[in-house]
Amino acid sequence: QVELVESGGGLVQPGGSLNLSCAASGFTVQSFVLNPVAWYRQAPGKERTLVASITSRVNTKNYADSVKGRFTISRDSAAKTVNHVMHNLKPEDTAVYFCNLRIGNRNYWGQGTQVTVSS
Repeated sequence: QVELVESGGGLVQPGGSLNLSCAASGFTVQSFVLNPVAWYRQAPGKERTLVASITSRVNTKNYADSVKGRFTISRDSAAKTVNHVMHNLKPEDTAVYFCNLRIGNRNYWGQGTQVTVSS
């Protein structure tokens, strides 16, 4: 059974940091390494949007303009995890964050982890 499980969300004050992690199970190392991975987020009443991604093979990283310079995505191929370090968090970063792995035309999603930025 293939599965993505996110962890690391929580409540943090503005300006704080969080480290999200996504653990992949049931996938081969090759399928995890050679396919794009990404973090999305969805705020209440809004659509799910792309936050950061790593392309396949050459591992090019892309970020939404709103998080550039504050968020960093990385992939640990041996552990089959995708990490997401978030610094200088703002209230507008509040959302449920989802991990995504795309293999061919199929998207795999985790259940999401809540991030709340509030004083």
